[in-house]
Amino acid sequence: MYHWDQRGCGRSQRRGPYSVDRSVADLDAVRRHFGLDRVALLGHSWGARLALGHALAHPGSVSRLVLVSGTGIDDDATWHPRYQDAFFRALGEDRARWEELRARDTDRTQAEDRELAVLQWSVDFADRDRAREHAEAMATPWFGVNAECNATIGAELRQGSAGLLRERCAALEVPVLIVDGERDIRPRRAVDSLERVLPRVRRTTLAGAGHLPWTEDPEGFRSAVGAFLA
Repeated sequence: MYHWDQRGCGRSQRRGPYSVDRSVADLDAVRRHFGLDRVALLGHSWGARLALGHALAHPGSVSRLVLVSGTGIDDDATWHPRYQDAFFRALGEDRARWEELRARDTDRTQAEDRELAVLQWSVDFADRDRAREHAEAMATPWFGVNAECNATIGAELRQGSAGLLRERCAALEVPVLIVDGERDIRPRRAVDSLERVLPRVRRTTLAGAGHLPWTEDPEGFRSAVGAFLA
């Protein structure tokens, strides 16, 4: 199994350019670096879109594709307002602090950057009693968040052509597994558009899990992915 820190993130240098195509090319460079002719790709959230993009660009190098807690190929407007409402409900009493930190933007300390990330990531867990604990673990060790990278790639994804992406997905012959957490605050109907168009797809929804289903239902996640890859 191989895992890498994407360009501008984690232990990688904060150096662009940042784009979807550049990220796909970086992923293919990792594959070629390890001398792998074909790989089974697993991507989570934005990583699911990245893995899909790589499979569309290099279908011959992908044997299986696992898309975890991603979104679909329809416009964000079809699901994002409901996600935003759910986000603020999940924040609850932490919303005021989140808004205070968010408003300071470039005037935050490193510790405050981490606090903002922990608050934001905590909403992704269905178990509210352990949400902060899980988010703290995600932020340890702390490498920071690359706001420029997030904003640039996010804007590009929002401007993409859903029609063209739908046509390319309909022609993809790579077997695909979609894994959802039933209680992900991103409406799961957001990925319905992708499921409908892929010709070789199966889908597993894990009850009681949020946006990071391997954390809240590790056995269910392991079973679904393991059976698919086998």
